[in-house]
Amino acid sequence: MTGNLTAGRLFAALIAVIAWLAISLRVWIVVGAAVAEGRTALDGFIAVFSYFTLQANTILAVVATACALRGQSESFLTRPTTQAAVTVYIVIVGVIYAVLLAGLRPPTGLAVPVDIGLHRVVPLLFALYWLIFVPKGRLAWRDPLPWLIFPALYVVYSLVYGALTGRYLYPFSNVPVLGYPRALGNAAVILAAFYALGLLLVAIDHALAGAVRPDRGTHHGRP
Repeated sequence: MTGNLTAGRLFAALIAVIAWLAISLRVWIVVGAAVAEGRTALDGFIAVFSYFTLQANTILAVVATACALRGQSESFLTRPTTQAAVTVYIVIVGVIYAVLLAGLRPPTGLAVPVDIGLHRVVPLLFALYWLIFVPKGRLAWRDPLPWLIFPALYVVYSLVYGALTGRYLYPFSNVPVLGYPRALGNAAVILAAFYALGLLLVAIDHALAGAVRPDRGTHHGRP
């Protein structure tokens, strides 16, 4: 169920264009607002890229661009494991936004389509891209563990950023309100969600590989 290679590259290109456009507009909006408040453009730039949403979408945009240009050729950015990890990151972005963040600070003006692009459109499109076009049967049960490195490092970064600036980026990590035990507990739950979704993707990968190539037998992991 890998789909047509040309169609996959075109779909990846579409995702890359949407992601880069949404990222660029978000940076422009936040940096402009920072300057209007008397802060520096650099402060606004650091602030916007301190959000997991922007980091995950940027990684996704880089990977989608590589897949559009190189297809499924063997490189780090186009490996099925890399694309699966990005799928986990961006799906979690969409789920957390929908469940916990939507409506807390309703966007206005240009920020409305940008928010929709970053939190809804890009996650949905990339999940479909992984499901339809990424080769299956290449993932192993051990893969979701290293995929946790990026979100785990982000937890550390966000807490340090909040302590240094006084700006905690998400309500579930707001240490002054929640305290460190609860904020860290929330982080552990979210990391567990990343891991669980990673395991689910491996299970789907194995199931789809078995459906396409039933003669492969019971071994679905990488050699």
